[in-house]
Amino acid sequence: MPVLEQNGTKVWHRRTRSESLTRWAVWLTGTAIFVYCWQKISEVTTWFFVWDAPRIAEDIWTRATPPRWEYITQLGRPIWDTLNIATLGTLIALCFAVPIAFMAARNTTPSATFVRPIALLIIVSTRSINSLIWALLLIAVIGPGVLAGVVAIAIRSIGFCAKLVYEAIEEIDQTQVEAITATGASRWQVMAYGIVPQIAPAFAGVAVFRWDINIRESTVLGLVGAGGIGLQLSSSLNVLAWPQVSLILLVILAAVVLSEWVSAKVREAII
Repeated sequence: MPVLEQNGTKVWHRRTRSESLTRWAVWLTGTAIFVYCWQKISEVTTWFFVWDAPRIAEDIWTRATPPRWEYITQLGRPIWDTLNIATLGTLIALCFAVPIAFMAARNTTPSATFVRPIALLIIVSTRSINSLIWALLLIAVIGPGVLAGVVAIAIRSIGFCAKLVYEAIEEIDQTQVEAITATGASRWQVMAYGIVPQIAPAFAGVAVFRWDINIRESTVLGLVGAGGIGLQLSSSLNVLAWPQVSLILLVILAAVVLSEWVSAKVREAII
């Protein structure tokens, strides 16, 4: 903005003096907070282990290579359990997420005063807790195993899927809904022929995307006893069988890459 100098000429400045001072104050405050936090972190950090980390990493790499390829015959069932945990958990989550999404959307909820807040509370509460924590809680309730992993993945996925679906419901073209309503269609017919066809592509995309995420999350649930290949990883880590650990990590990587390829192909077909 122009500023009038003493000689009467106008000099252009990008910001006013108050804006410049405010920016400098924000930068100084941020720097002070960073220095304070770094100081607190340094006080509780054992720097000897940090400086020694490259040597430890090299030692583990030497122990883990080459992978123990003959151990792969024992990983077929665990990786299959992992895929089942992700798939079944996603399907169960979708069954609950769809009605919750319709109850949470402003244009389809039966009651914006009572039903919608409850639906939003379910969405927020299921999304706020990580699947690993859900698995720990469920193992204490129903015991260790694949079932705990499936339920943990399902609960974690409900909020994620419901949030994206209800946002898609709120963004639909209302003219189609009004046209079907004008024919005298019932509420369920309006939903089936006016809303569902519009959100079907978004729903399919959300389902595939969440399944892809659940493949990754289900690989680590076994670390807490929820079944899958993570259980084999935990057992190998406990006995320091590094060649087995490296092979398990390669199998997990292959499964994740495969799921990414499948989800990408499905999304391309949908779009």
